[in-house]
Amino acid sequence: MPSPQDVLASFARGLSDGSFLIGTAVSLRRIAVGYGISVVLGLGLGLAIGRFRLLEDTVGSLVFGLQTIPSICWLPFAILWFGLSERAIVFVVVMGALLSIVIATDDGVKNTPPLLVRAGRTMGMRGVGLYARVVLPSALPAIVSGMKLGWSFAWRSLMAGELLFVSAGLGQLLTVGRDLNDMSLVIAVMLLIVAVGLAVERLLFGTAERVIRRRWGFVGVRG
Repeated sequence: MPSPQDVLASFARGLSDGSFLIGTAVSLRRIAVGYGISVVLGLGLGLAIGRFRLLEDTVGSLVFGLQTIPSICWLPFAILWFGLSERAIVFVVVMGALLSIVIATDDGVKNTPPLLVRAGRTMGMRGVGLYARVVLPSALPAIVSGMKLGWSFAWRSLMAGELLFVSAGLGQLLTVGRDLNDMSLVIAVMLLIVAVGLAVERLLFGTAERVIRRRWGFVGVRG
């Protein structure tokens, strides 16, 4: 194992030559595309499964089955479909996050208190209006939790995908460290991956969860 001084030196070199900044920017761009697709598809599919019994019995069962497959297992599938390309990496990111968001959205919709639904109908809400103003706000805490979990899966899937070929991302920097037998570089990149993942989780999802807890009156529940 390298000394902390060696790791700090590798980290400083990565920042000074721009490789860490470029790798971080490339990885964030990829996950923004893949995760954005996952959120749009996951919310739509989760709401539909929670709303229609036929979709729950068919697509819902398939989603739960696919969720048992580790996201890394989608890599061979993506390579056969798209080759060693950007689309393969984005596909793996999408599959890493999509299923968690679908399941969380479905659970949030199904766990909406019936009293809220009846109150909404009493006030004249029907169809899309009922979902937009009652069901979706009630399911929002579960949805945000699913998005947070999906983010962690997507981030790990992205790093695995970037290890495959020259991609200029953080995963590729790990491959460079391995090829050069530079353990200090490998550890420095791993620490950077952890830092970026935690920063997004705390700044984005942590803030969203605090706002939701405050808005829904959950502040102070843990004592």
